[in-house]
Amino acid sequence: MSAKKIRSPIVVVLGHVDHGKTTLLDKVRGTAVQLHEAGGMTQHIGASFIPMDTIFEIIKPLAKLGLVPVDKSKFVIPGLLFIDTPGHEAFTNLRRRGSSVADIAILVVDVRSGFQPQTYESIELLKATRTPFIIAANKIDRLPGWKSHPDTPFLISYNKQDPVAKRSLEEALDKMILALYDLGFEADRYDRVKDFRKTVAIVPTSAKTGEGIADLFLVLVGVTQRFMQDRLKLTLGEAKGSVLEVRRIPGAGTVLDVILYDGSLRRGDWIVIGGKRGVIVTKVRGLLLPKPLDEIRDPRDKFESVGEVTAAAGVRVIAPELEDALAGSPLYAIPGDIPEEEAKMLIEKYKRAVLEDIGALIFRTDRTGIILKADTLGSLEAILRKFREMNVPVAIADVGNVDKEDAVHATVVKAKDPKYAVIVTFNVEILPEAREILEKEEIPVISDNVIYKLFEKFNQYLYEYEERIRREMLEAITYPGKIMILPGFVFRRSKPAIVGIRVLGGKIKPKYKLIREDGKEVGTILQIQSEGESIPEASVGMEVAISIDKAVVDRNVKEGMILYVDIPEPEARLISRKLINYLTPDAREVFREFLKIKRKTKYITWGM
Repeated sequence: MSAKKIRSPIVVVLGHVDHGKTTLLDKVRGTAVQLHEAGGMTQHIGASFIPMDTIFEIIKPLAKLGLVPVDKSKFVIPGLLFIDTPGHEAFTNLRRRGSSVADIAILVVDVRSGFQPQTYESIELLKATRTPFIIAANKIDRLPGWKSHPDTPFLISYNKQDPVAKRSLEEALDKMILALYDLGFEADRYDRVKDFRKTVAIVPTSAKTGEGIADLFLVLVGVTQRFMQDRLKLTLGEAKGSVLEVRRIPGAGTVLDVILYDGSLRRGDWIVIGGKRGVIVTKVRGLLLPKPLDEIRDPRDKFESVGEVTAAAGVRVIAPELEDALAGSPLYAIPGDIPEEEAKMLIEKYKRAVLEDIGALIFRTDRTGIILKADTLGSLEAILRKFREMNVPVAIADVGNVDKEDAVHATVVKAKDPKYAVIVTFNVEILPEAREILEKEEIPVISDNVIYKLFEKFNQYLYEYEERIRREMLEAITYPGKIMILPGFVFRRSKPAIVGIRVLGGKIKPKYKLIREDGKEVGTILQIQSEGESIPEASVGMEVAISIDKAVVDRNVKEGMILYVDIPEPEARLISRKLINYLTPDAREVFREFLKIKRKTKYITWGM
């Protein structure tokens, strides 16, 4: 198999905030730059290419010690292309028809604090896009008793540690392995893995000291070389890529930063991409790559123009009519030098592919549901996927700021189902006209620029909404109540009867009807008094005086008698089905006793 037909694997770095993603990526690139004699590192647009010769120099200490077998002659991948921006945003924009342009991910986890919300979110994204990953168990230099050996392979540094440090690491790794097992993954420290296709490799690292960086490269190269050669084969035909970012550049207008994963892109080629108002078809006027650092004479002159770029690569594309281009959109190229009819056929083919791709994500309906606005197709897709998993209806999903049309739709939803009359935004703004409507109509807006925090806020909103609805429902229903007529506290025997009572459970209010334990009606509470003052309700433990119409002491009620609030059957059904867990424990018990009375005196399914 020719090395020329295999492209570089594309590597992305993910992980929770402050777990060391950026530091690790900087260390990886810095380690490569230092080895400039072996090829060093080539800067792309939005990515860094580290050639195989450089990687071999980095992993050479492991090979020299015979700790792992490394045969340079068997490497067929040209190197590794690291996406420069770590985190979710870059990863979500590396879209490729339901999967990812990234071939493999490094999930950075702080070895001390373990899995955190964004760790779990990263794994969800990786599972959804079927992207293989390895774990960098980072910050080993901060483990109790760990003695750092800068820029040393992990296996060498580990063998120099005392038992306390080794035990600290093994305990931390055990927790990670258990967390991954709970998520359905087998995992182990990388040097103990027998089958990398079935087991997630964990590489202990320190982005600060450089320990484990060699091991990380070794695993990345080994896994991609061994198991991804079919995926990495280049067609050497039309270019395919993903729009990583849409940039506005003074003097150049709107340009695209693109990650190519297949084929070759040339100046003069047609490109087809997704736009805010449909598909954009335009012609490439220029391709820019960063100049090598040692060739930059003027800080303003960082780029050089090239005629052709072959995958895998990060390239800046200059072309007209890119103002509405969408980050996260697929990019398809059609050679500019093929016959016109053939070009037209390919353009139509790729237009359909782009429309199909973005049409599943960008939509406006008349349905009842939330309005979702995000900054890129990638973030929109990730958030939309999560809402669908939660069975949350989405009426509008789009890229861009919240406008008047979005606000008006939210007011329409509010009239039908207030629960979903909510605007959810990710990294976008609310236009003044829309804000005015939302504030006037009291439509909630949930915003954040971190996905897991956005869902924390949305779940909190749902919880508070449902709690408020339950409170309103509990206020609207007849609440369960149980009372005892206190012996010696009969103030009037009838018309109406006035007696002293103790509330044994739940609560009572005026207008509540009362029944006896045999199910017979007694009358309706007219008034409740405590210390000569009328009160709106009495709850468990209170002793008060009540007046009851239709009650006659010693005829249908007696001193010491237990009475229950008579709840209408529709309300009893509502309590049984939806509100039982929101009653106080004493009211729950009273309600169960009340149901027994009704089912004994009426029929067995009463209140179900």
